[in-house]
Amino acid sequence: MEIRQLGYFVKAAELLHFTKAAEAVYITQSTLSQQIKLLEQELGMPLFDRVGKHVNLTEAGKVFLNHARRVLLEVEKGKQAINDLGNLLAGELRIGVTYAFTSMILPVLPIFSKQYPNLKINLEYGAPEDLELKLKQSELDLILAFHNQSNDPDFDLQPLSKSNIVMVVSKNNKLAKLKSISLKDVLDLNLILPAKGFSSRNFVDELFEKKKIKPSIRVELNDMHSLLSLVQNGDLVSIINEKALIDWDQLVAVPITGNKLSRQSYVIWNKGAYRKKSAVIFAEELLKASGAI
Repeated sequence: MEIRQLGYFVKAAELLHFTKAAEAVYITQSTLSQQIKLLEQELGMPLFDRVGKHVNLTEAGKVFLNHARRVLLEVEKGKQAINDLGNLLAGELRIGVTYAFTSMILPVLPIFSKQYPNLKINLEYGAPEDLELKLKQSELDLILAFHNQSNDPDFDLQPLSKSNIVMVVSKNNKLAKLKSISLKDVLDLNLILPAKGFSSRNFVDELFEKKKIKPSIRVELNDMHSLLSLVQNGDLVSIINEKALIDWDQLVAVPITGNKLSRQSYVIWNKGAYRKKSAVIFAEELLKASGAI
C-alpha cells in the first residue's frame, strides 16, 4: 500500500467520478482505476460499486475513507514539521476568508508579506461551508469565518471578534438619520443582499424565517464590493455584518433592534492537524490587529 494510492482513493471517494478524480490528481483515468484496483486487491474487499460511469462507496469504502484521510493528514503534518525545522518561514500559507473579513485582513497582509519575503500567501475567498470542507481536506491552513458552534468536533475555534448584523444605507439616504430599526420595518424597504451562500445572507435568511418575514429583495450580488458601491451611490438598503463596512466612510450602519443579532467570528483550525509556523504567526498578528489579544 502506497501513500499515492490513498490519495487517489480519497479524491475518487470525494468526487465519486474516476475521470474527474484522475484529472484532479494529474494522472490518466486508467492509471487511477488500476491503482485503486490494486488497493482493493490488497485489502481483499471492493471499495467502490461501479455502475457504468458512476461509482459509489461500498460499506468497506466508507470505513476505509476515514482511515485513509487520517493517514494522509499525518503525512502532511510530518511534512510541515520538517519544513518548519530551523525556524524558517518559507513555502506557502493558504488562508480561507469569508467576504466579511476583507477589510480586516487586507491591512495585515502587506505587513506580514514584507516581514517574511520568502513566504507565498494564497488568499481564497468563499462561502463558509466550502472553506471548511477545504480545511478538512488540508487544502487550507486556516480560515477566518463566523461559526455558529462554540464547540465543534471537527475544528479548533480561536475567537477573533464579535460584530452585529446592521442595516446599511448611504449617508445621503433619509434612513441614515434613524437611531435604530426593527426587523419587521425592513419589510417596507427595497433590499440588496449578498447572494445565497454568503455567511451574512444565510444568517439573515434564518432571521427572516424565524420571524416569518418575507422581505422585498430587489437585487442579489455575489460581490461585496459591488454591493456596497450600489448602496453608497443609490437608495437601496442592505443588511450585512458591520465588519464589512470598515473604510466605507460614505455608508451608515443603523442598528437593528432585537436579540441574537450579534455574531462571533473565529480563526478556524483543522482539529488535530499540524499548524504551520507561518499560520500560527499570521493568526497572532491578525488577533493583535483586531484587538483580540
